[in-house]
Amino acid sequence: MKSTLKISALVVAFAGLTFAAKAQTAPTSTNANGVRLSIGVETGIPTGKLNDSHNWNLGGSVQADIPVAQQLFVTVNAGYNNIFGKTVGAVSATDIQLLPVKAGLKFFPVSNFYIQGEAGAGIALNKKDLGFDNSAAFVWAPQVGIQFPVGNKSYLDAGIRYEASTKFNSLVKDSKINFLGLRLAYAFDTK
Repeated sequence: MKSTLKISALVVAFAGLTFAAKAQTAPTSTNANGVRLSIGVETGIPTGKLNDSHNWNLGGSVQADIPVAQQLFVTVNAGYNNIFGKTVGAVSATDIQLLPVKAGLKFFPVSNFYIQGEAGAGIALNKKDLGFDNSAAFVWAPQVGIQFPVGNKSYLDAGIRYEASTKFNSLVKDSKINFLGLRLAYAFDTK
């Protein structure tokens, strides 16, 4: 029930940003003047078996969007996520400290609305505390979002994504890190 409420809140927040973006009359964000950089705050809720032991995550990221064609960008993204463990009775789950490094594509099918897909590696910074036998795992993240102008060559970028990994521990069936996340970032063109 709590997860359903959290997911509903994320969807409502994203829908509100969508309507706000449609109300903007400034130029579209589908063309960049040089590389577009962004710095953002991220939050989310764990899904699957991770939701049994962890509450939510908080972190940040930096991203570069490199224009390669009209409406198409190559993305490079690095960040940090702390996934907070739950306390059940006297037992507390260890927080997961994750450093995701990803690259991908961002496509604007219509003005200001984008579809993004990224893949890369998630590095567990506290591998030993978690009992993982692998320091890194493959990470993939499909995302949709709105990027709308807020000033001269600057944008507000709001996206919702599902991020998932392969197993961090080959001996433990459920050592994947999966979550539904929200990223809110300030972006600006470099030229």
